[in-house]
Amino acid sequence: EQTKRHGNAHTGYETLLRAVRQPVVPTLSLSGRFASTFITTVTGILYFDTLFCLFIVMSVEKIIKKETRTCLHDLGLSSWLVEQCAVMGIVEPSPVQLNCIPEILIGKDAIGCSKTGTGKTLAFAIPIIQRLSEDPYGIYALILTPSRELAFQIGEQFQVLGKPLGLRTSIVVGGRDMIEQANEIVNQPHIVIATPGRLADHILSRNDENWFDKIKFFVLDEADRLLDGQYDLQLETILEKLPKERQTLLFSATITDALCRLQELSVKKPFFWQEQSCTVTVDTLEQRYVLCPKNMKDAYVTYVVKLFTDKNPQSSVLIFSHSCYECQALTLMFADLGFKVGALHSMISQRERLSSFNLFKSNQLKILICTDVASRGLDLPFVDLVINHNIPALTKTYIHRVGRSARAGRSGRAVTFITQYDIALLQATEKAINCQMKELKVNDKKVSKYMMEVLVAKREAVLKMDEQHFGERRQINRMKELILAGLDPEDVDRFRKRRKDRKRQEKSDMAVSLKRMKL
Repeated sequence: EQTKRHGNAHTGYETLLRAVRQPVVPTLSLSGRFASTFITTVTGILYFDTLFCLFIVMSVEKIIKKETRTCLHDLGLSSWLVEQCAVMGIVEPSPVQLNCIPEILIGKDAIGCSKTGTGKTLAFAIPIIQRLSEDPYGIYALILTPSRELAFQIGEQFQVLGKPLGLRTSIVVGGRDMIEQANEIVNQPHIVIATPGRLADHILSRNDENWFDKIKFFVLDEADRLLDGQYDLQLETILEKLPKERQTLLFSATITDALCRLQELSVKKPFFWQEQSCTVTVDTLEQRYVLCPKNMKDAYVTYVVKLFTDKNPQSSVLIFSHSCYECQALTLMFADLGFKVGALHSMISQRERLSSFNLFKSNQLKILICTDVASRGLDLPFVDLVINHNIPALTKTYIHRVGRSARAGRSGRAVTFITQYDIALLQATEKAINCQMKELKVNDKKVSKYMMEVLVAKREAVLKMDEQHFGERRQINRMKELILAGLDPEDVDRFRKRRKDRKRQEKSDMAVSLKRMKL
């Protein structure tokens, strides 16, 4: 109510009061008399002059614009770019795009954290191309990503969005000719998308040249992985070549301590946006687990895959394994059992990796068996079932794996196979993602019928790999690299063994803690 002291001096008082109580109102009506216009509190104890009224009006207008911003046109994008987004099926911006694009366009550094499949790549690609169109030159942006396949995928999205500009990109990753890549960079493409290792190799081999001294944007996609420590030396090499006056953008599906520290220590305070949600996996994903004996796990996995593919012949299945060796063994085993499968891991050639990935993405291949190289950022829109052959030790790895299904609002399933030794780890994962997984009951008698056939196929796969000396060449190359770097391979192996033992002990301690909590 208005106080007697002010009467009707403020003609729009009731409307303004509603504005204070509600986040959005359509209009505000204020009196035009500057000297005698007041806003009072409900009790009338405090009052403010017209300048405060104008401040309230401007604040509410800002809220209205933000809340009603539902199409790409309202983000300040050019009409041609909006049309290109429509070609990709993007009409309305996702939350991460809605919040990050305007801040990037006004020149802010940004950190965006959002669930997998929510459009993080376009959240940085769209504003980069918008700014590039206003001042086109190369090299305009450098984007780092942890995996080769993700680099190619990002390149494809930039090509589609930037087609009207004649956008040129260069993919700088391992498995391709270095001289050819160097020539591409020298020709100054607009966008360079690279993995840290290969790009650092190029910089060190031509240390007297600086290709990136004029870039406007530096992007870390899957930033949590890039900043987890294993790429520190490569990132240091790359950062030395970048200008200080640039925009730095970091995007990830999981928020880590490294990202939080980066935000706190940054001199140029970045815009930080994190999706607010109780769970870190999407609601449209059905998550289950299968409890089985360790020596029968392959038979259970085979049975579930056969059951699912027989019922859903047009559906796609993505199977994650914990190592390249196990991934290759499973691939050969499934092929021997009559399944048409592809493999994706770091110990096969780049040509084979891209072939398997593209066949699976185009739905010509229904089953893809991979390591965690495929768990990061890859947009595989039609994955109906994700299978974890093992439950990952890190929750963020689990999140990224199952995030390959149920993308962009679609439904999906994830099944994780655990043994009696993994129950504590399953409980820790459930607690971290705030989601209780249901057990998928499997008919043990039907599984036993596959047991002998699966065991024989797996044994033959392992023998075949041993005959081909699988992984031996990689081991030799790794030892050469260590020796050239002045390191003793045996010392490195001992260090890795100690680290593995420490992680195993931490896992055991976590299991004990969970048991005590239950008690």
